[in-house]
Amino acid sequence: MFPIRDSHSSGKFPIINLALIVANLYVFYYQLITPDIDLFIATYALIPQNINFLNFETLRPFVTSMFLHAGFLHILSNMWFLWIFGDNVEAAVGHVKYLFFYIFCGVSASFVQYLFISGSTLPMVGASGAIAAVLGAYLKFFPRHSIDTLIPVFGFPAVVAIPASFMLVYWFITQAFSGVATILVASASVGGVAYVAHAGGFATGFIFAKYFTWPQHTQVVKE
Repeated sequence: MFPIRDSHSSGKFPIINLALIVANLYVFYYQLITPDIDLFIATYALIPQNINFLNFETLRPFVTSMFLHAGFLHILSNMWFLWIFGDNVEAAVGHVKYLFFYIFCGVSASFVQYLFISGSTLPMVGASGAIAAVLGAYLKFFPRHSIDTLIPVFGFPAVVAIPASFMLVYWFITQAFSGVATILVASASVGGVAYVAHAGGFATGFIFAKYFTWPQHTQVVKE
């Protein structure tokens, strides 16, 4: 299933969401032109074995790694999902809080993945964990929205309106099961998709989204 668009416009200009997309694209462009890509990755990617919680400098990649990507398909798919779902979540929590939500959840997703591969020397890169949190928040706020989705029907591509609740829960379940499988059968030294970060980011976004919204003022009726 590949989302094309959601059924409801946010009605607000998603300035932070667009800024995040631009920032990711710029960093990816810099990756392509940097003269020493190995040094760039070693400096800004999250390499679990290098983490030392007593040394703040080694913790910086929990943030910087979210803006690195492993290839064109990786960044294009991530930015597309952020474009589809991010504007509504930004409208729900507000511009500034959306930025803090994105960073907080992205770091949390990477930390969850780190817990299972703390001895790995392979670099972790990508915004997938933060974007998974945006999907979790979207499910929290807009479960009744529908998503126009590209799916195969009798072998041919078709666009079908699917409830956001069904699509996002299905996506989370596939990521969670894939994450469990990688923990059970894969070595920490084996690269691939960070499914645990995806599932952890989604759960973090779903749980914490409500804490990033502005408090509702209670209306009192005098008798």
